[in-house]
Amino acid sequence: MHEEKLLMDIFFNPEVVPHFVSYAFLASILLIVLALIVRSSLKLVPKGTQNVVETIIEALLNLAEDNIGHHWARPLFPLIATLALFIATCNFMGLIPGFSSPTSNINTNAAMAIPVFLATHVYGIWVHGFGYVKHFLGPIRSIFALPLMILMFVIEFIGHIARPLTLSVRLFGNMSAKHYILGVLGILAPAVVPVAILVLGVLVSVIQAFVFTLLTALYLAGAVEEAH
Repeated sequence: MHEEKLLMDIFFNPEVVPHFVSYAFLASILLIVLALIVRSSLKLVPKGTQNVVETIIEALLNLAEDNIGHHWARPLFPLIATLALFIATCNFMGLIPGFSSPTSNINTNAAMAIPVFLATHVYGIWVHGFGYVKHFLGPIRSIFALPLMILMFVIEFIGHIARPLTLSVRLFGNMSAKHYILGVLGILAPAVVPVAILVLGVLVSVIQAFVFTLLTALYLAGAVEEAH
């Protein structure tokens, strides 16, 4: 009993485990529990929770197929769906009084953006081999266009390196801004606009999860497509 209490004190002590880490673990646990619940009660005709989850998964699969193509959508779908569900859950946690959104900390976002960056180039090299470098050289490739190809390579290289930063900062900035705006509005008009504040928070949370997921799908699509 004493050991369990000590473990809880350590885990929920922000000086030992920061809040964004503990809340990220909580979001992961919630998603795992939800998956186990749905799996244990699968039915041919979905009802209740299974129906909701299947609707969300189907929407994410359509998003992947529309942007990546049918051939590569299925292999890459687990990564895309996991990011979408995790980010949305973390975003929604910031709407609960007393909770904090893990995605309002740039460390959480970087921990998702960097694997996306690595996966993009790993799949690109896996599909195209050394020919993947053609994605960085622009549409014109000849000995006479060598200076232009070098310039395009530098531009593309910088653009690809900036992707994890932009993914992390965009989500961090929007979720932090949402937190402060909702706090200010709640102080100024606590009895007038609580519903509007909640709707605004839900809208921002959904949009930011969608943007991160869509950009991930587009980056992966650009890596596995044929360079022309």
